[in-house]
Amino acid sequence: MGLGPRSPHRAGRGVPAGGKRGRGAKGSGRPPPGRGHCPPAEGSSEPALAAHPHLSPEALGYFRRALSALKEAPEPGAERELMVHNVLKEVEAQALALATNRTGSEIMQELLGFSPLKSLCRIWAALRPSLRLVACHRCGVHVLQSALLQLPRLLGSLAEKEEEEDVEEEDGKDGPLETLEELVLGLASEVCDDFLFYCGDTHGSFVVRTLLQVLGGTLLESERARHRGSQSPDTQRAPARECKPTDFEVPKTFLNHLQDLSSCFLKDIAVFITDKISSFCLQVAFQILHRKLPQFCAHLCSAVISYLSSRNSSADGSPLLLFLRDQTSSRLLEQVLLVLEPLRLQSLFEDHFQGQLQALAAHPIANFPLQRLLDAITTRELLSPVFEELSPALEAVLAQGHSGVVIALVGACRRVGAHQAQVLQLLLEAFHCAEPSSRQVACVPLFATLMAYEVYYGLLEEEGVVPTEHQVEMAMAQALGEVTVLGSLLLQHLLHFSSPGIILQSLGALTGPQLLTLAQSPAGSHVLDAVLTSPSVTRKQRRRVLKTLKGQYVALACSRHGSRVLDAIWSGAALGARKEIAAELGERDQELIRDPFGHHVARNVALTTFLKRREAWEQQQGAVAKRRRALNSILED
Repeated sequence: MGLGPRSPHRAGRGVPAGGKRGRGAKGSGRPPPGRGHCPPAEGSSEPALAAHPHLSPEALGYFRRALSALKEAPEPGAERELMVHNVLKEVEAQALALATNRTGSEIMQELLGFSPLKSLCRIWAALRPSLRLVACHRCGVHVLQSALLQLPRLLGSLAEKEEEEDVEEEDGKDGPLETLEELVLGLASEVCDDFLFYCGDTHGSFVVRTLLQVLGGTLLESERARHRGSQSPDTQRAPARECKPTDFEVPKTFLNHLQDLSSCFLKDIAVFITDKISSFCLQVAFQILHRKLPQFCAHLCSAVISYLSSRNSSADGSPLLLFLRDQTSSRLLEQVLLVLEPLRLQSLFEDHFQGQLQALAAHPIANFPLQRLLDAITTRELLSPVFEELSPALEAVLAQGHSGVVIALVGACRRVGAHQAQVLQLLLEAFHCAEPSSRQVACVPLFATLMAYEVYYGLLEEEGVVPTEHQVEMAMAQALGEVTVLGSLLLQHLLHFSSPGIILQSLGALTGPQLLTLAQSPAGSHVLDAVLTSPSVTRKQRRRVLKTLKGQYVALACSRHGSRVLDAIWSGAALGARKEIAAELGERDQELIRDPFGHHVARNVALTTFLKRREAWEQQQGAVAKRRRALNSILED
């Protein structure tokens, strides 16, 4: 049982910190000029892309040293500002050569992070005549992204007003310098004029996606991660609901241009639904429009659904089902499902999904948009028919390895507050621990590892034979299996049900080493977070589960994930429980202090004070507890 990997699309490249370390470059000295233009390759279909300046090794070395010097420079002040000004002047002079050089672009991206408003505008203006070359270049595109991502830091800052006052004095022979707002809007206009080209280009689509976010004043965590080159396969498959958007203020003109740019999707809707690269741009647009222009987002959703519904019908029902099974269009439909209004979602389910849920759950691609449908459910009116249709196939879906569908269904039951007892009973049956009732106490290890009872305990049970009773001794002697991410999510949802008694009973039956393994697991540690934070878990139930960890506190403190769990336990513990934890940790204080994770716990607990000045420690902890109670009473009011 488990969720099989879905083929991820490569969405970004790594952007490592560039260059060797060195000193020098404090504004004195100038990089040697580049070596002119490289001639286009003979027979090349894109000569413009080949004809760009070459960055000399000497110039590259200068910028590498300059970046290193800026990183080591003193705190902000006149000297640092002068250094930044001088270095960025040289960047402006060789902007195109830097942007289209692999190492140069990486250095340039970091240098842009130091850039004040006016310097960024000058560099942007230097690149603007070669926009298409830079935007569609495998290195240049990341420089444009970096420039756009400076806007939350610079847009609307006081510096803009101050520097605009002396713009005419410093602009020189090239005329007035455009403001940052004008440069962004100019970029938006140029992209809009050739929208289909930029969206369809492997590199240019990154510019479109980042531009959509900047115009909407919202940066998506998924897109920032791609730009940082930090996407693991799990991150690539992460659904959009897990993104954490960051909002920032933008001028009203930005939202107007956001709508203008988004209107371009309507002109070639078929391309954006079926083309893999272009589809990414529309997916990002849905997320931004949903937050900033919800009415236009609804209009765009309707256009997509209308187009898909008008295609040739499939043999087994709605034409939309064909697109749900397609790798590219299914990803777009996932976003549509997540941003639809509840009434429109209900209508979409009744027109296209109803009667097909089990078939979709079994499909290797269509099960993903089905998960997003379940994630989007917020009403009992929609959950009830979905649950009625899908629940009989729960065990079959798990056996097919599409556990994500089951987790999403359980999450919907948690969110809506309906069918919770029913889905828990179905889970117990699916994992073969419902009967005999003695097996129910083993449900936590089974859910956490996504294994059926006989598989987890290595039993040979023939079909039709009465299941054996649960053997407590056998269960206590067996080490906890590897906790899966989806298994952890399942337990977290169940602990937030209105009646999580069965789960808490099973957690309480774990031995100290088993519960320690759960707490030390990257995924399992979040199960204990749910125990500590769920409003459905009473203080008495919480204590009953956590008391098993007594005697394991040092091992917990010396673990990357376990130390975080121990900190959370400490934060909510009463003075008596804190004394017990500190006393156990104090018996091996030297081991804690030497451990990279343990010494943070020792500091948090004030272990040295506890061991040497017990009375002062108790007064300190009593004051902390008093402040916490006062804060809780304020929050409750």
